[in-house]
Amino acid sequence: MAMLRREDGPNVAEINAVLGRGSAFEGKLSFEGTVRIEGKFTGEIHTADTLVIGEGAEVQAEIFAGAVVVSGGQVTGNIHARTIIELEKGARVRGNLETPSLKIEKGVIFVGNCKMENLAVADAAKNKVVAPEKRQ
Repeated sequence: MAMLRREDGPNVAEINAVLGRGSAFEGKLSFEGTVRIEGKFTGEIHTADTLVIGEGAEVQAEIFAGAVVVSGGQVTGNIHARTIIELEKGARVRGNLETPSLKIEKGVIFVGNCKMENLAVADAAKNKVVAPEKRQ
């Protein structure tokens, strides 16, 4: 598999858990490490690490992750990644993307908007209180 030999993207060589083909899960998923989804998932996903959505997967979710790789699966929902989103050949994504780095291969179907900025910096800016200017 080319995905496991990649050196410039997220480290997906060590998968901690798999939601395999024929499996379905609905709810809120939080995890550490790398998780691969190849089945059906509906709900929310939260992780500071890597989410891989494999070929044949059907995901309807709001995703908040460190890195997201969509390799041939289908995602409906918004994806927020702190480092990178990779859409590999055959991926189908319908939703908005927010990430500082984006890779889209030829053959991907993407319907939505993309906002590229460093999410950590954006979060800090939102939380920063600005003192009012002194008037003289």
